[in-house]
Amino acid sequence: KAPIAKVADTVSGYFVPVVLVIAVLAFILWLIISKNVATAINIFVSILVVACPCSLGLATPLAIVIASGNASKKGILVKTSETLENAHKVKTICFDKTGTLTKGELSISKIYNYSNIEENEILKNVASIENKSEHPIARAIVKKAQEEKIELEEIKEFKAIPGFGVEGITQNGEKYLIGNKKLMVENNIKISNEQDEKDLVNQGNSILFVSLNNELIALIGVKDILKENVVDVIKKLKNRNIDIVMLTGDNEKTADIIAKEIGINKVISNVTPKEKSEQIKKLKTNGLVMMCGDGINDSVSLVTADIGVSVSSGTDIAMDSSQVVLMNDNLEKIDDLIDISRKTIRNIKQNLFWAFFYNICMIPIACGILKPLGITMNPMIAAFAMTISSLTVVLNALRLRI
Repeated sequence: KAPIAKVADTVSGYFVPVVLVIAVLAFILWLIISKNVATAINIFVSILVVACPCSLGLATPLAIVIASGNASKKGILVKTSETLENAHKVKTICFDKTGTLTKGELSISKIYNYSNIEENEILKNVASIENKSEHPIARAIVKKAQEEKIELEEIKEFKAIPGFGVEGITQNGEKYLIGNKKLMVENNIKISNEQDEKDLVNQGNSILFVSLNNELIALIGVKDILKENVVDVIKKLKNRNIDIVMLTGDNEKTADIIAKEIGINKVISNVTPKEKSEQIKKLKTNGLVMMCGDGINDSVSLVTADIGVSVSSGTDIAMDSSQVVLMNDNLEKIDDLIDISRKTIRNIKQNLFWAFFYNICMIPIACGILKPLGITMNPMIAAFAMTISSLTVVLNALRLRI
């Protein structure tokens, strides 16, 4: 149930006993005035019928159902009514980079080999381990190995380290650590090839550090492609006075290059999944926060945000953790979601207004306040009026389908 429905529930909680009291008092008053039981009963029943709060009950759920249907037609799966109500109130939207703002169709641009091992052998071992991961960078490594017709081997042990990378032991008992710079630092692995790292970053690469038995043996530069419409999406959201933030575990330089190209001014980089969640908590102090991501690394932040949005090409855990799924991966649908939310809440408020206005007008007439002017109401007319009230709310809600 949408939170705004509580307004109708609260009103109905007071409305029903008040109407019963009014009906009883009107019955007693007209029994005294007219000294006619039939007249008093007629007014008593008319008040109860005309005041039936059907339209109040229809006002919110009908609009929500129609709006959810509209969203589904546009490829937006909204899981909760609360999400539909709050989407237009969002003050900040955080985007993950890889696979969300970018296509996630990564390709290896450069490999720096610092060992005596052949490059193809390194690629074979790295791809064999990354084959167990769902991360877009891992897919790029595996794809490159397949293109080179390198046969992958089974891995003895595999461990995903969210926000850092992966760890694996090959059939030969060699321990590989593959991930970002933080993973190397955490394991006290010396990094002495900073110039190569800078060159890769300046070219807009994401970097995989590869260590064998706790010694750095390679740097792999991976490039991504921006989604076609992402620049327009960011521009539209900015026009709604929404703050846009890139929240990524990638290195600062690469994130800044991509953000500048897209038009995002605020970048929070080099963050682990836990740090992403903490950053979202900070941003929530300024208003509702929406998080858009696609990977395992984003699942915690998707739950932490007021509204979590995932893309259908993302991991299952990301889609389970979010309240909204964009079925065709089109980020433009976020703008559509906000627009649907705004129209839905406006429609619900209109429905509630007409429901309240109707009762304010009809109950006094049913009480016989205009009887001296020759205007009266009997139960049949009251039933018809009540039907018209509900029909007005239904027709107004159906306008959302246009």
